[in-house]
Amino acid sequence: MRLDIAWPVLHVVLLGLPLGTAVVSAADEFPVVRVTEDDTTIDRSCRIEIEPGWVIADVAGDGAIRIVADDIEVDFGGSVLRGAPMDAAGNALRGVGVRVDGRKGVTLRGLDVRGYKVGLRATDTRSLTIERSAFSGNFRQHLLSTPAAEEVGDWLSPHRNDEGQWRELYGAAISLERSTDATVRDVTVREGQNGIILDRVTESRLYDNDASFLSGWGLALWRSSDNIISRNAFDFCIRGYSHGVYNRGQDSAGILMFEQCSRNVIAENSVTHGGDGFFGHAGREALGESPPPEGFDYRRAGNDENLLVRNDFSDAAAHGIEMTFGFDNVFASNRIRGNAICGVWGGYSQGTVIANNTFRANGDAGYGLERGGINIEHGSGTLVLANQFDGDACGVHLWWDPDEGLLKTPWVKANGAACERNSIVSNAFTDCGVAIHLRRTGSTLMKGNRFEGEGESVRNEGGAEPTDQVGDLPWSDPEVPVLGRRRPVGRRSHLDGRQTIVMTEWGPWDHEGPLVQKSRVDHGLDLIVLGVAKLRVDRVTVSSGGLRIETPESEVQDPAVFRVRAARPGVFTYTLGLRGTAVVDGSEWKQLLTGHVVSTDWQVRVFPWTVDPREDLDGWRAESEKGLVATRSDLELRYGGGGPRDVALSEEIATSGPGADRFGTIATARLAMPAGRYTVRTLS
Repeated sequence: MRLDIAWPVLHVVLLGLPLGTAVVSAADEFPVVRVTEDDTTIDRSCRIEIEPGWVIADVAGDGAIRIVADDIEVDFGGSVLRGAPMDAAGNALRGVGVRVDGRKGVTLRGLDVRGYKVGLRATDTRSLTIERSAFSGNFRQHLLSTPAAEEVGDWLSPHRNDEGQWRELYGAAISLERSTDATVRDVTVREGQNGIILDRVTESRLYDNDASFLSGWGLALWRSSDNIISRNAFDFCIRGYSHGVYNRGQDSAGILMFEQCSRNVIAENSVTHGGDGFFGHAGREALGESPPPEGFDYRRAGNDENLLVRNDFSDAAAHGIEMTFGFDNVFASNRIRGNAICGVWGGYSQGTVIANNTFRANGDAGYGLERGGINIEHGSGTLVLANQFDGDACGVHLWWDPDEGLLKTPWVKANGAACERNSIVSNAFTDCGVAIHLRRTGSTLMKGNRFEGEGESVRNEGGAEPTDQVGDLPWSDPEVPVLGRRRPVGRRSHLDGRQTIVMTEWGPWDHEGPLVQKSRVDHGLDLIVLGVAKLRVDRVTVSSGGLRIETPESEVQDPAVFRVRAARPGVFTYTLGLRGTAVVDGSEWKQLLTGHVVSTDWQVRVFPWTVDPREDLDGWRAESEKGLVATRSDLELRYGGGGPRDVALSEEIATSGPGADRFGTIATARLAMPAGRYTVRTLS
């Protein structure tokens, strides 16, 4: 029985009757809306209730719950809005949990949204508030990079978003679009790809949020200006990293800022362990790489006059701060430590102030001369003032080079690309490989810098001779509005260092629950159990005749390694039952691990060729008969830009094997395999 009452856009039934789309009952303050179906509309203040475990898929992509009135408060009270079953794959999730379009003065509180492509999407709103909410288990891509090798298909593409590509391709916990005066506070995001997207959002406030341990971007800004972003945590937003093997980052970042975002205040945030900590780029329109609107002015087009103050931009796979093609940005009093390539990368930037920051141990995994504390090519008017550099591969590196492609862009034609009028004043350098490195620079002012410990003080390669004609430059941090009660900087200090970045096929490990990793070794693998104490073995089963698992006789502590080894070539299966106590909360943990080991002896033949295999395969194979042969247990041949002599195949091949050009590789092996169906996957 359905009743028409004074709630015109809600379908309602009387309490005690069968459930319909929503049930409304009296409450102390707000009526209760019990949501059971897709396309539920909310037109007034209420409290949402959803049956535990209930799944509400958004079939049309227009929101499982839609907010259709102004100036209302909707309290979800912790009810879980779930768009897919708990075991659904992260890359299969679709739809939008909550949709707000064209509304003003709406407050959403207490959301717990899971299992959607986008948790909450708000467009064309004014004075929207989202608070005390959680988004977890929403969309994320399945990553194909492994601990052994990067998969280039995992790279993100942040350069296009005017048609909502970020949201459509990569999802988000919250996507705010074309909105002003929004407030997002006390929001937690986990187990997803992107946290919060601001797409053409202005004069808004984000504070006391924690969007961490994601595989894309913690916060992403597109054409968004005049916002305050303070006291948030955007830690471990990363992909494309394997400690000691490769550090790519693949355009992931704690904070992403693309396409002409200006006058934003970013203060007292923790932005550690990202692909980049902060990744800013002027954008394709600004550079002239896409058609501009009529009358577009390329002069000073970019991310301009942003303030990055008292943040922690440490332990990134690539850069702590990257801000290119921007004007008059300020980076002050930030902690910038342990970034693999460099602390600050500021190509083609103008008028940047980098003051009173702490740079330490940056650049241990740089790319050529791009390494260390501050790296800026084609930058002008930069002020590097009163910073501390300690143990960086290079302190400050400025240079100009003939970058022909970029030098032809409309942006460069309008703004120039000289490396001149830069000042390096009153900095302290300790134990830096090279403190100050200048290459083909124009005018540079240097005064009052201190050099201590080991390393080269100044290296000038083809640049104008620096001068000291500059007066004293006292510094104090700019006064910036800081909102929020949390203090995220340093809160995860127990995870300092890039070695704590542990990637899985769905994103970074959150260090909040147990994790089992598999690491391939010669003729076997290691099972590495993280986050479990008092670990003991309940069960061991292996294929007969050739496989063994080394297990301890007593309890082992975190981390634990179980070695699975094959005694001969073949395909073997194993089962290992484990039990222990989760380190994070002391709860009981048990897991049954099953898998297989493939043990082979590959005969790898390498040879130079003169016959093109695309034209004469038989002739090419005939040339291989004079090649050199090595035996390996795997086919991880990391040629990169080199050749067989650059890979540790054998001493003979290292001295007399073919080089990087025109070489062939043929690998063969004999392997006894049980009858069955197999999938063979290669990564090249």
